[in-house]
Amino acid sequence: MEKDAKIYVAGHRGLVGSAIIRRLKKEGYQNLIYRTSSELDLRRQKEVEEFFAEEKPDYIFLAAAKVGGIQANNIYSGEFIYDNLMIQSNVIEAAYRNNVKKLMFLGSSCIYPKYCPQPMKEEYLLSGKLEQTNEAYAIAKIAGIKMCQHYNKQYGTNFISAMPTNLYGPNDNFDLKTSHVMPALIRKFHEAKINDKGKVVIWGTGKPRREFLHVDDLADAVIYLMNNYNGNQILNIGVGKDISIQELAELIKDIVGFEGEIVNDTSKPDGTPRKLLDVSRLNELGWKADISLRDGIKSTYEWYRNSL
Repeated sequence: MEKDAKIYVAGHRGLVGSAIIRRLKKEGYQNLIYRTSSELDLRRQKEVEEFFAEEKPDYIFLAAAKVGGIQANNIYSGEFIYDNLMIQSNVIEAAYRNNVKKLMFLGSSCIYPKYCPQPMKEEYLLSGKLEQTNEAYAIAKIAGIKMCQHYNKQYGTNFISAMPTNLYGPNDNFDLKTSHVMPALIRKFHEAKINDKGKVVIWGTGKPRREFLHVDDLADAVIYLMNNYNGNQILNIGVGKDISIQELAELIKDIVGFEGEIVNDTSKPDGTPRKLLDVSRLNELGWKADISLRDGIKSTYEWYRNSL
């Protein structure tokens, strides 16, 4: 990407989009464009068409999406499939019609099959049944990946897709009803500490294993791929190491300084047993994650405290 190129970051106020903005500015990209959801509703085709006709971006990072944890995915499944299908379809189509040089579409590791062989290779996508609690989100994201691939095939576009693992960091969603596991645990342990509670209850058995990537590492990776990768194959982005939810809870407990006990609510769902990405393709392209889990959680907890 040329330093003076016009770059549109969709979803710039979210966890991923804000990290991409920070990284682009750090690397000297100044011609950045973005809109809030109140200024531009990406679910509305007419608004998207008018925006693209006016701005004519050169490059796009499509980080706008409706996202959430197990509970949000389950309760708002209709919104998850509609919003994500409309957002990505409108942006990808407009990118094609306005001759965008390159687009980065972001999928997610949670769209791989529920009982996927571990670590998950890119070719395992669509090889088995999805996790039921996030089926709506997964189907929408798979449609976005396939849309990029088939536009490349038919129209000769350069739309690439990346599959990030579980993300965390500044600007995450810490709402206990809709958040993912990492911010939920950070908030739970922090509130238990300041309110002198004797225990923190975590969902499920604690046995499921998850991989966590700091969002600043993700931003570095997607900009690296925009500059170094042109292909129709999806690419996993992760660290290649996982941790059990129980171990994660113990680590966050230690970082926060909570002195009480951890109690497991086994009436709550565990979700997918394990999600670990095979990141060998990305490593071979010359990129590896840099931020350790402890350092990443520590800085995220500091951000959370400062934002209260």
